Amino acid sequence: AIPSAFVDYLKRGKLSNAKFIEASDLVDEIKAIKSPEEIERMRQCAHMQDKCMDAAFKTMAPGKKDIEIAAVAEQTGHTYGSEQGLFVCASGPIGTAPLQANRHFQSRTIQQGDQLSLLVESNGAGGFYTELGRTCVLGKASQEMRDEFAFVLAARKFTLGLLKPGASGKDIWDAYNEFMKKNGRPEEKRLYCHGQGYDMVERPLVRFDEPMKLKANMIVSCHPTYALAGSFNWACDNYLIT
Repeated sequence: AIPSAFVDYLKRGKLSNAKFIEASDLVDEIKAIKSPEEIERMRQCAHMQDKCMDAAFKTMAPGKKDIEIAAVAEQTGHTYGSEQGLFVCASGPIGTAPLQANRHFQSRTIQQGDQLSLLVESNGAGGFYTELGRTCVLGKASQEMRDEFAFVLAARKFTLGLLKPGASGKDIWDAYNEFMKKNGRPEEKRLYCHGQGYDMVERPLVRFDEPMKLKANMIVSCHPTYALAGSFNWACDNYLIT
């Protein structure tokens, strides 16, 4: 990503006779395949996020606002050297599907018996990103929440079985949506599985328009997510392709 004014300046200057070539595919694959050192840094980041999530959920209590819970996760990361990231969450009564939102929508006050979903998507050691997502309940989860969470895990397991070297993002996308449709769940319209590393969202993308094939030593985030009338259903973790 370079400003077009800068490109125009180069073309009008000493490089006016140069040919400019799109090199994103070359650079993106170099970024996507992680070295042993990069893999270790990303493990450290994931370990840090375990601590962020644990601290946030230990803080959750009636009377607190969503933003206070997200802030605990963010501050915990700061103590381990994290500099930036997304901390989106939403709470709501059991039997509803609270959709996660950024901090300017995190003003709801949590009540006893509520649920809260939290996404920790921050950088850690070396500036690398991973992400972790969970839901907790101040009381008892409904049977619908339990049933749908079991299906989320099944949908994720289905996806993980396809994340192999040489696999196509488009083929996985198509197979996953067929799996969802066959089981009476909403088809994916967003981006539920993607690479991470130097960028929060990095190629390869498990999506209909991704030409990059999966290779060993790529790290991907997988987070099947869908909402029904009475539940917000998801789970988010990172995986190393071997």
